[in-house]
This record gives sequence, C-alpha cells and structure tokens, in this order.
Amino acid sequence: MRVAVLGFGTVGRGVVDIIDRCVESLEVTKIVDLPQNCSGLRMTPSFDEVIQDDSIEAVVECMGGIEPAHSFIVQALEAGKHVVTSNKAVVAQYFEEFVAAAKASGAGLAIEASVGGGIPWIASIAKLRRIDEVSSFYGILNGTTNYIIDQMNKHGADFDEVLAQAQELGYAERDPSADIDGIDVYNKALITASVAFDVACTRDIPVSGIRNLTKADLEYFEARGQSIKLLAKGVCKDGRYAVAVEPTVLDLRSVEANIPDNFNIATIEGATVGPLKFYGQGAGSLPTGNAMVQDLLDLSEGQRPHYDFSRGPEWDPTLLTSDYILRTGSATPAAAAAHYEVLHQLTPVEARARLDEALKTDPKAFLAALDQEAH
Repeated sequence: MRVAVLGFGTVGRGVVDIIDRCVESLEVTKIVDLPQNCSGLRMTPSFDEVIQDDSIEAVVECMGGIEPAHSFIVQALEAGKHVVTSNKAVVAQYFEEFVAAAKASGAGLAIEASVGGGIPWIASIAKLRRIDEVSSFYGILNGTTNYIIDQMNKHGADFDEVLAQAQELGYAERDPSADIDGIDVYNKALITASVAFDVACTRDIPVSGIRNLTKADLEYFEARGQSIKLLAKGVCKDGRYAVAVEPTVLDLRSVEANIPDNFNIATIEGATVGPLKFYGQGAGSLPTGNAMVQDLLDLSEGQRPHYDFSRGPEWDPTLLTSDYILRTGSATPAAAAAHYEVLHQLTPVEARARLDEALKTDPKAFLAALDQEAH
C-alpha cells in the first residue's frame, strides 16, 4: 500500500523510519511538510499532490494542531483515502465529522495513536466491546505530568524545577499548558469515552490539572501513605455516563501510584472480562509511529475500525461523585503553612466550581479527588 505522511516532525519521522526499515508491504511515496523543510524526492509542500495521486491509498496525519489538519483529513476521507492520525486535539474536536466522512466514502479512519502513544488502547476497547459493555475506564494518559510528579516524589524537587527538566528532555513543550492544565488528557478522555460508550462525547468535561501542585502537597500525602496522579476517568451505567480529568489521591500501594517517569497506564472494565490494564510508552517517535503503522497494516488487510455514536447515553456527572481535598494557604515548602479541607461527596463539576471559587482569593489553590481506596 502506498502511503503519504503529513508532517515530518517527531512522530512523522518515526512512521517513515519504521516503514522504510521494517514493513515491505507499505511504501511512503509522499511526505508533506513546510517548504523550508522539503528536501529529497519524496518531500513536497503541496497536499494537493497527495489528493490528486490516485495511487496513494492512505494518508498518515501527524502534523498536530487543528488546521490545516482538520481540512486535510476531511479531504483525504472524501477522496476515499484511508486516514491514520495521532492528532488527539483534532480528533477530539471533529471525531463525529470524520466518522461521517469515512462512512460516506468507504474509507477507513484509524486513531489508535491519538490516545496512549504505542499502547494498543483504542483497539483493545473495540475488541472488548464485541462482548462486553464498558462500565468504566481510568488511567494516566499524559507522560509529561507523570514524569513531573514522579521526579518531584523521587528527588523532593519543586514543580518549576522539574518542569524545566521535562522541557529540556523534550517531554514538555515551551508552553506546557496543554499538559499541566489537563488539556491533553481531556482530549484523550473525550476520545476514549466516545469509543467506549458509543457517544459523541460532550465537550463539557470538568478538567483540573497539576499546575499548582507543590512539593509540600506531595509530602503531606506521602506521610499518609498516599500519592497524587493526574487521571482521566469515565463511567457508563444505566444509559448515563460521566467523564472527568483531575488530580487524584491514590494509595501508595496502588499500581497507578507507582508508574514511573513518562509512562502511561490505562484501565478499562467490562462485565465478563473485569478490569484490564495497559502499560507502556504513551508518546515518542517510535512508540507512536509503531501504533500508526499497525493501523496502516490493519487497513491494508481490509480491516476498518467501526465507531457508532447512536447509543448516546446521557451526561450525568453524579456517576463520578466522590470526596475531594482542597488545599489553600501559602504554597511554601512548609506543609504546615497550608490548609487542607475535605469536601464531601461532590461531582467533578461541583468540585471544579469550588476550585474556581478558591482560586479567586488564592491563585495557588489546589484540588484533588480522593480515590475510594485511599480514604
């Protein structure tokens, strides 16, 4: 199968490298990138060359961002070309439109690499759904924030110090907002919920990040046998569903509390299979490239991912009701200077509203859900 790759950054290079070295049945014939980056016979700044080339059967989109990625994906699908994408932001925003375009033309739309990098997460949900309804999912779906928390715990370092290290290592962008404010996880949670619960997921998902997490917070919880991780969560029950992204206090003995560095872990639960955990590299050139090439191989063998949003359970945030802990007061290294208050039985929507209220008077306030097993 002849393939065009859109974007020749970290992920695009991984895709091309894997195909060139390892997969004889696939051939990259076009690489679309900015004019100043184009050198070599396969590279071009023109997406029109891809659309007009009938020999190209699949387009791999790893440009990132919303536009022109959105327009290119729609054009490719309308032209009957399969699309494989790692772009969680554009899938989260236009998932329903992409599915409709793929259905209309008969092309395949594959999104494995958009959630969890090299972890076979989306495919595993689809396989589970052949027998089970998905009752819940949760997990660490952002390696940058996990790296920051892990390094703060291991070395007793301050948030800003570890964030700078993450930026130097390439784990965090120069503007780290998408990671530390939970936006990246929000996109992944939305995509996961859409696939797992058969719903074009609402974008009104409550999101809290770790921007205000301090070394003092981690010391406070560690003294109580607990840790904090940024989790995506989703529940579906009796025709209702809820999704949230929030820091969560976990028992130190839990698997999630011990996930190191920039690794991800995601859990999904079905009625007959119970909980299944998936652990691995959540980002990176070769792990993400591997997931995209796997999608290409599936498409070349005639497999087509199926997405059905017709069931449409109703949004009900009460399904994720839990206790929360709100930290206000000075964000100094001395934990005694801070005040920790337990807020009982709030939905994630109510909890986010309480945090917003606290931030008006204390810009460094921090809120985390209390996992039931960590109480």
